[in-house]
Amino acid sequence: MPNHFTLAELQAGLPDIIASPADTGLLEAIVIRPSAGERRELDSVEISLAGGVHGDNWALGCWKTTDDGKPHPDVQICIMNSRCIAKVAGSRENWAPAGDNLFIDMDLTRENLPTGQRLAIGSAIVEVTADPHTGCANFVERYGREATVFVNTGEGRKLRLRGIYARVVQDGRVSVGDRVVKVAG
Repeated sequence: MPNHFTLAELQAGLPDIIASPADTGLLEAIVIRPSAGERRELDSVEISLAGGVHGDNWALGCWKTTDDGKPHPDVQICIMNSRCIAKVAGSRENWAPAGDNLFIDMDLTRENLPTGQRLAIGSAIVEVTADPHTGCANFVERYGREATVFVNTGEGRKLRLRGIYARVVQDGRVSVGDRVVKVAG
């Protein structure tokens, strides 16, 4: 992991992050978390309502559950803006420790992707959910306190720099390089 960036260094990257495309983005990385602390990058993966991102530990249980104790579909897929993780992590090989499943070059703001907005990625469709995505203690450890402040407070929270959650509404396969397109619900 590189040295952690200062808040000023991170804020200097905001214009590039804000310039992310609104309607058609690009899937730049796929990461699964097979077990706690483990990360694997994939070129392509199946995603489904039943299993989330196949191979990811979400299906084995997560921090949010349904009334019957199953993993909650509203936090099925973690998505982060690829321009933001590039600023926070430095080099490309440091993206995976963030723990997000999909890194996309797209405007993730609430104004652009409100709750219920659907996104076509590969042959799958996902839907943005209302649960806020915030950096955890691991994010602080991996990228520094100032990075967590950058993504979780003020402008960073408004821009949803830490990312968003989505649920699968149409099973399918997603691959690095796929276009990400807003579709009607």
